[in-house]
Parts: sequence; structure tokens; C-alpha cells
Amino acid sequence: MEVVIVPDAASGGELIAEAMAELLRHKPDALLGVATGSTPLPVYEALTAKVRAGEVSVSAARICQLDEYVGLPHGHPESYRSVVLREFVAPLGLPESSFMGPDGTAEDVAAACAAYDRALAEAGGVDLQLLGIGGDGHIGFNEPSSSLASRTRIKTLTERTRRDNARFFDSLEEVPHHVITQGIGTILDARHVVLLATGGAKADAVALAVEGPLSALVPASALQLHPHATVVVDEAAASRLKLADYFRATYASKPDWQGI
Repeated sequence: MEVVIVPDAASGGELIAEAMAELLRHKPDALLGVATGSTPLPVYEALTAKVRAGEVSVSAARICQLDEYVGLPHGHPESYRSVVLREFVAPLGLPESSFMGPDGTAEDVAAACAAYDRALAEAGGVDLQLLGIGGDGHIGFNEPSSSLASRTRIKTLTERTRRDNARFFDSLEEVPHHVITQGIGTILDARHVVLLATGGAKADAVALAVEGPLSALVPASALQLHPHATVVVDEAAASRLKLADYFRATYASKPDWQGI
């Protein structure tokens, strides 16, 4: 696992966007896994700026979804499909056909989960999966105690997560209780996993994920098992890391051509 400490969210977004751009320069039809929420927005804004400046083409890129609410109708503004299309796919000028995600409206949700897991594999696998981290250490909607070998499945949200997400809805009552999420095992299948965390509220979770023991109580700690995992954190999110100085020194000495 590589830990990169950046000054702020904007510089973290630029770093990850350049990694995505470099991937697309070498593999134009790369499959990019994206996350929702406010944390990844600097990444999407930076990549969009690169596309508009002619620094990289995304015309053949493919986008896939990390998770989806169960029961929200197609077109609901807070379905994660709608959010990803609005915040990432459309600004890049990509058609909706470039995007794939699980069906949160399916009558047979378990079958929809299995179908999405298969679809990711049949698409050749995710080349770069972007993640955020919850204050309790969850990735995707793999809440604490999730199996570290789990595949795409339905999960029940904790009340903490529902309260965290209530800001996107008119009331807490409107937040669904269930989601489809890529499992931890599914996430670890990606060739490169990049976690972005910003702000002091994520500091404890980041420290446990990076420096704590491998534990289902901290789902993000599973990234310790990945052969190419990058954790990008701003100074506030890095504030509880015991090895922060080591991480700064190793990244500062890294050859520029190596990227992240």
C-alpha cells in the first residue's frame, strides 16, 4: 500500500485525475470505477479539465458504478446512477452507453447483484477503482463486519450511514435502508485501487485502515491485501498516521515516471 499525503483536496484530485489520464493514454478503453459523495468531486473536476484542454481523450473510456440504492426509481436524482451520470459521465462528454451499474429496481435483487458481478468480469475487470472511506472505515457500502471476501450483494445501511446521507434527501425517512454494493472481494479484483480521504473527520478511519490490523470491523483495511493500492490523503486526514513522515519521505523520493 502506498500512502500519499497532499496539501489539500484539490491537489489530491489533480494527482488521481492524472493517474486516470495516464491510464487512458495507454489503454483508451479502460474501465474506471467511480464513487459518489463529495470527496471524489475534485477528481472528476480535474479529469474533466484535462479532457477539455485536450490533454487526454476519454472517447473510448468505460465507467462503472460502485454501489446503488435499492428501490429508488430510474431517474431519481439521488440514485447513484443519476449522480454518476450527472457529475462525471456527462461533463466528460461520454454517452450513457459508456456506463454500467447494478439494477437497484430489480424484483430479484440477489440475481441483479450476481449479474453485475459477472458483468464486471466479462468487461475485462476494473482497471482503476476510486474509493472514499466512511468515518467508520467502510468502503462502498461494506459496513463494519462485512466479509473481506464478499462479492456484490445487498446490504442494510447502518443508521449512522443513513444519517450521513440524509443531506442529499429532503428527510431521513427518504433515505433507503438497503443498497447494492460491490463486495470487498469484488473491489479487490480491480487492478489499481485508489482511496481518497480528506478532512479531519476521516483521520481515525484512515489510520485504522492503513496502520491498524486487518479487520472486518474496518473494511478499508482490506486494501492492505491489494498489490496496487494507493491511499491519497490531505494533511487533516493524515493527522493520526504514526508513519506520516515516512510516507512523505518515500513519496518525495519516488521517480516521477512511476506515478501512483
